[in-house]
Parts: sequence; C-alpha cells; structure tokens
Amino acid sequence: MKHAVAAATLALFAAFPAAAQFAKPTDAVKYRESAFKLMATHFGRINAMAQGKVPFDAKAAQANAEVLSVLAKLPWDAFPAGSNVGNTEAKPEVWSQPDKFKTGAQQLMDNVAKLDAAAKAGSLDQLKAAAGAVGKSCKSCHEAFKKD
Repeated sequence: MKHAVAAATLALFAAFPAAAQFAKPTDAVKYRESAFKLMATHFGRINAMAQGKVPFDAKAAQANAEVLSVLAKLPWDAFPAGSNVGNTEAKPEVWSQPDKFKTGAQQLMDNVAKLDAAAKAGSLDQLKAAAGAVGKSCKSCHEAFKKD
C-alpha cells in the first residue's frame, strides 16, 4: 500500500510538464538528479537480487519495479533548454543531440516496463534478463550523456 501511494503521488507530479515547474534552471538540475537517485536506489535493490547479492524476494522485487516504473518517466522533462548549469553531470550532448537523448530515454522506459512485467511474473530468471537490459540502457545513456 505504501508503494502504491508513493507511485500515485509521483504519477501526479509527472502529469504536469516538468519544464513549467522550474522557476530556475538549477531547480531542473535538482529535480532530475533527485529522480535519478531514486531510480538508482530502486533499481539497485532489484539488481542486487538479479545478481545473487541478496536473496530473491518476489514481493520486494515487484514493489521496487512498480516504483521504478513511475520514476523512469520523471527526469526527462527536467532537461529544458538552459538547464546545463551549475553542478550538473549532464554533458552538452543532451541538448545538442536531443533525438539521440530521447531515444535513450525511451529505451530505458521500455526496458523498465519489461522489468516491471518480469517482477510481476515472480520469476528470478525473467528478472535477471530484464535487469540486464535496464542496466545496459543506463550504461549506454551514461556513456553518451553523463560526465565522468
């Protein structure tokens, strides 16, 4: 229940165009960094199970995948023009190659949806395969669009 409330709350915020929510470009940076940090936390919990670092818990995997499904939709609108400011880890390529960036974002969201389905199936083997695809999506985007 707690996860469903959190997911619903996040979905409500996701319904509003993120760019309109930012009074300053640094607000966009903080927003997207927060979203990515939460994504990493929830994916990390699932990936630890997929890698055998912690015991597989189907309910925990499902709860984390459910939240991750909402989170994966949040950061992308928080890259408006002019938000390559401050202590951002985003490379200028985010804005100079927007189609490539959008493709990477969509690939991640698609793979997270598959991870959510795998978690709902309760199969560790399916979870492992889907987590691997999410990890590859993250790595690909980080290599292209995130500063070291």
